[in-house]
Amino acid sequence: MSEKKPGVLIVDDEPEIVTLLKAFLEKSGFEVSDAANGELALKHFGIEPVDSNVVLPDIVILDIMMPVMDGYALNAKLQADPRTAKIPIVILTAKGQKMRELFEMAPNVAAYVQKPFNPKVLKDLIVNLLAGKK
Repeated sequence: MSEKKPGVLIVDDEPEIVTLLKAFLEKSGFEVSDAANGELALKHFGIEPVDSNVVLPDIVILDIMMPVMDGYALNAKLQADPRTAKIPIVILTAKGQKMRELFEMAPNVAAYVQKPFNPKVLKDLIVNLLAGKK
């Protein structure tokens, strides 16, 4: 029986970033899915529409500035749902320090990575966060 690959959900509206991260993380042994905005991500979590049979990701890489539903609104919904409140979030943003200040009170935000970023550094961060989570 093979071991389950750790699941990563990338929520970002920039196709180039999603493609790069998805390829890099899949090659590194992760099961990767993606959503172009917060509203689409809610379906991955089984929040809107409600689906308690959805397999939740182990970690989320979340952009902030997105159309339809931004990262702020998505993270608020994730924190409000008991099934998703403890999933670690890695904020991936061009806003840097400002994001850190805005999310300091969000208990599920585990790290901040500023764009542009090094995919290997991000992968190592994800591996370390998941190792600490278990």
